[in-house]
Amino acid sequence: MDAQQLERRQAVVRILRSGVVHRQEDLVRLLREEGYEVTQSSISRDLRDLGVLKASGRYVLPPDEVSRTQSDFAMLAQFVRELKRAGTSLTVLRTTIGAAQSVAVAIDRAEWPEVAGTLSGDDTIFIATADGRAQEQLIARLQALFRI
Repeated sequence: MDAQQLERRQAVVRILRSGVVHRQEDLVRLLREEGYEVTQSSISRDLRDLGVLKASGRYVLPPDEVSRTQSDFAMLAQFVRELKRAGTSLTVLRTTIGAAQSVAVAIDRAEWPEVAGTLSGDDTIFIATADGRAQEQLIARLQALFRI
C-alpha cells in the first residue's frame, strides 16, 4: 500500500468515525472536498479492505478497528496542535478545524483512569481530570502520544 492510499484510508476512517455516512457517494464527495482524487470503485475497495460494515443503513467500522486506540492516536497525531493547562483539573487540547471530535472520541474510548471526561467543539477539546496529579499523568500521556 502506498502512502497516498494509506492517507486516504485514514481519512475514510476519520470520516466514518466523525459522522454518519449512508452511501458511498457521500463518502466520495466528502473525500473529494478534502482534496482526495477518488472514484466509486477505489472507495469500494477501501471499505472492503478496511472491513467496514453497513448496518442500519450506514457505514460503520468493525469492532476491532474501533478498539485499536494506539493506532487511532498515531493517525490522529497530525491533527493535534497545542496543549494547555487551564487550572489544575482542566486541560485544553487544540486541533486543526474539524478534528476535535475524532480526537476526543479516541481519548474517551481509551478509558484512561486519569480522565473524568471530555467536551469537544470544532477545534478544541476540554479534558477534565479529578485533580492536579491526574492532570500531570494526562499531560505526560498526551505529550508522548502526540509529541507536543
